[in-house]
Amino acid sequence: YRGFRREVLERVNLTANSDKFVFDQEIIAQVVGAGFRIAEIAVPTRYFAEASSASFVASTVYGLRILAVLFWYTLHRRGLRRSRRFDSLRARYTRLPS
Repeated sequence: YRGFRREVLERVNLTANSDKFVFDQEIIAQVVGAGFRIAEIAVPTRYFAEASSASFVASTVYGLRILAVLFWYTLHRRGLRRSRRFDSLRARYTRLPS
């Protein structure tokens, strides 16, 4: 799991993100693109057959959507195509110290 500061989440343009599984990668790209850190939080997890319902097609679509997020973020970061999705935090917050 990942932990975000409340102030950062209040400023993320969540409406620009998908309501599918790829939402996680979209918010990571937004937060990292704005220069913030993300904390990893260890949580014990148990997986069992009944909990997994993603088909091969759904998993493939999910993977392609992740690649699309990375593609659009890369274009945005290089200044080739601006996106409000990745600009949402930059104007409102300064970067955290390293």
